[in-house]
Amino acid sequence: MTIDLRSDTVTRPTKEMLQAMFNAEVGDDVFNEDPSVIQLEQKAAALFGKQAGLFCPSGTMTNQLAIKVHTQPGDELICDAHSHIYNYEGGGISRNSGVQARLLQGDRGRITTEQIEQNINGDYDWLTRTSLVCIENTVNKAGGSYYTTEQVKPIAALCKEKHLKLHLDGARIFNALVETKETALDTGALFDSISICLSKGLGAPSGSVLLGDASFIKQARRLRKVFGGGMRQIGYIAAAGVYALDHHINRLKEDHRRAKEIETVLKKTSYIESILPVDTNIVIFTLNNKLSTETFEKKLAEKNIRASPFGKQTIRFVTHLDFNDAMLEELISVLALGF
Repeated sequence: MTIDLRSDTVTRPTKEMLQAMFNAEVGDDVFNEDPSVIQLEQKAAALFGKQAGLFCPSGTMTNQLAIKVHTQPGDELICDAHSHIYNYEGGGISRNSGVQARLLQGDRGRITTEQIEQNINGDYDWLTRTSLVCIENTVNKAGGSYYTTEQVKPIAALCKEKHLKLHLDGARIFNALVETKETALDTGALFDSISICLSKGLGAPSGSVLLGDASFIKQARRLRKVFGGGMRQIGYIAAAGVYALDHHINRLKEDHRRAKEIETVLKKTSYIESILPVDTNIVIFTLNNKLSTETFEKKLAEKNIRASPFGKQTIRFVTHLDFNDAMLEELISVLALGF
């Protein structure tokens, strides 16, 4: 038995999801004729109260499409320094859109209205034009921290007042929603565009959906083709996304429970220097100087446990659909024994 906690992207489709994929009705999505893709796009859009959706291969593509549609070359976007769009998308902000990022230091990845307002450039010829604010929910690099709707409302109001677009990198938005007990409609009302990922906590094999109004999605669809994201009989994958939205949202609480149990055990060990608060399904902790990252990984590997190095002396665990209670007990016994 291998326990893989490197990411929630390592999951494999359940038998029921595979059956839904096998039964999918498909067509040519470049011609906008794949019934399963259309079903997924409409379902996701309705869930968040948006006019339209666009199925893409990855969350990186949905984020990058949103940035390109919302901005012009030479513009500036505002985001937290922990943001996925800045750290983990291959420099796409500048490469794809010719835009620079104004990085803010928020509270574990969460920026405030006041911080944003202080960093909106004035209307001067020599300053970049601030045109977009991007927030991430939950914040991967900050340990799965999340925004509530009440925290986002003033940000949305400021963006509207200042004529800025507001984009949500919602790769793990459902992890946030099951904790806050808020609805997707609550979230959808606040953003000009939203990216949701199907291949993380929801357990689909791949794919993300970009959401927005009809005009925005029309532009994004054209750019998806430019980016090489036009797909053909992709309904087999879209059907997995439909199944995930119908069946795998509520169970995310189980991932969060297991992550909290891991946090509890780690706090009692002698080899941990610090651990970020565990809010959802991500556990990020720093080893003390008595134990190197390499040694820790090696010892875990000997027990068929895989984790992600996440910086100097730092490790990340991510709980997910394929990590069950039996695996949790095995992990806890290994962590408790020490290294």
